[in-house]
Amino acid sequence: MAIAPLKSLRHKLTNVSLRWVLVAAVLQTMGVIGLSACSSSSTLQLGGNAAVSQAAIVTLRFSGWQSNPNEGKLLGQLLRDFEAKNPTIKVKYEAINSEYMDVIRTRLIGEVAPDVFYLEAFEAPKLVKSGVLEPLDPYITADFHLEDFQPSLLSAFQSDGKLYGVPKDFSTLALFYNRRSLAAARIPRPPQTWDDLLTVSKRLTIQKPGGSIQQYGFGLTPELARQQFMIQAFGGKLVNQYGYAAFATPEGMKGLALVVDQYRRDRSSAQPTDVGATWGSEMLGQEKAAMVIEGPWSIPYFKETFPNLSYGTAEVPTINGKRGTMAFTVAYVMNRQSKHKQAAWTLIRYLTDQQGMKAWAKQGLALPSRRSLLSELGYDRNPLYAPFVKGATYATIWQAGENLPIIRTNFNNQFVSALLGEQPLPTAMKRAQDTANREIYLAN
Repeated sequence: MAIAPLKSLRHKLTNVSLRWVLVAAVLQTMGVIGLSACSSSSTLQLGGNAAVSQAAIVTLRFSGWQSNPNEGKLLGQLLRDFEAKNPTIKVKYEAINSEYMDVIRTRLIGEVAPDVFYLEAFEAPKLVKSGVLEPLDPYITADFHLEDFQPSLLSAFQSDGKLYGVPKDFSTLALFYNRRSLAAARIPRPPQTWDDLLTVSKRLTIQKPGGSIQQYGFGLTPELARQQFMIQAFGGKLVNQYGYAAFATPEGMKGLALVVDQYRRDRSSAQPTDVGATWGSEMLGQEKAAMVIEGPWSIPYFKETFPNLSYGTAEVPTINGKRGTMAFTVAYVMNRQSKHKQAAWTLIRYLTDQQGMKAWAKQGLALPSRRSLLSELGYDRNPLYAPFVKGATYATIWQAGENLPIIRTNFNNQFVSALLGEQPLPTAMKRAQDTANREIYLAN
C-alpha cells in the first residue's frame, strides 16, 4: 500500500477524531510493511521519495597469522573479491602473529572466538576433542569435489568420520643445497642417502686457517617437528597407542644418534644459533651452511633476500633405505558457536575451491592441497618444487594426538641438551619421555 496518498488525504481532514483514525491506519499499515520486511530478511528505509529494500549484511570475524607482508596483501585481495561476489557478507580479518593458539583458546573459552580461523594439524586433535569446532560435512556438496584434496591432509582434520577443517595448503621438507659449494668440492649431485649426506657434509665443511669453521656442510634444526621422521627411520615411534610418548627406545635412538654424532663428533653440522642465524635458510643464504632441510617457504625467501644465491632442491636423503620427510598443513575451521554458520561455510568454500586456492597458491610459500592445482600450476614439474610434491606421497603429517604439545616441549628441551653434550642422548630422551608422560597423566 502506498503511503503518499494517505498523507495527502490527512492534510484535508479537519475533524480531529477522523485525523486520529487515519494516523492509526497509517501506523498499522507501516507495521504490516515492517513485519513483511523482517520475514524476508530485508530492511525498510523511509526517506527521500521512495522506500528501499536491502538485504541484511552479515559480518564474519576471521583470524589467522601472517608470515610476510606479501601474504597479507594477497589474503586482503582474496577477501575483497569474496565480498564483491557475496555482497551480503562482510569479513573482518585479524592477523594474530604472537601466541596465536593461546589467543584462540582464550577467546573460545570466553565465547568470543572468530567465526572462521586457521588451525594447524598439530593443534587439531585437542580442539576437536573439546567440541569447539563445527563439523563441516553437512555443508559440503558434491560440486566442491572433496576427493580432489590430498587424502592424508584431510585425515589430519577428521575424527570419528567427521571433517572439521578444509586444508588450505601444505608444505613438506626437502634438501636445499648450494650449487657452487657442491661444484667447488667436485660433488656431482646432492646426496641420495643419509650416509652420503654425512660423507658429503665433511667435504663441504670449510675451516679457516685458525681452526674456526667458515662453512658447515649441513645446517640442522633441533626440533621434534624436524626429527620425527628420523625417529621412525629404524622402526621407532613418537607415541604409543594410548597417546603417551614412546620415542626413547633403541630404535628411536638410532635415527636421532645420526644427528647428534654429526654435530658433536664430525663437526660438519651446526644449528642456526651457532653461526648467528635465526633459521636454516638464512644459514644457506649467508653461505654458512652448504645444505639445509627446509620447506617451500624458503624459495620466495631466497628470491627476495638472497637473489644471487645459486641453489637447488632434492628429496630428503633416504635413511635405512626408507624415504621420509615431514608434512605441515593448516586448515580453515568453523567455530561451533558461530551465529553465521552458513556464511562462514561460504567463506571457507570460496577460499578452498579451485579459484580461491589457485589465487592463494601462486605465491609459492606453500603448496595447494588440491591435487589438480599441483598439476595445473606446474609445481610437480618445477625443478625447485617437484621434490616437495613427491614428498607428499610418503611424508609424516606433523600430528600425533592431543598430547603432542606436551611431548614436543619436553623433547626439544632435552634433545638440545644432548646435542650440546650436556648429557648422553639416551639419558636425555628417557628424561624427556618420562617427564612428558607424567605431565600427560596429570593432565588427564
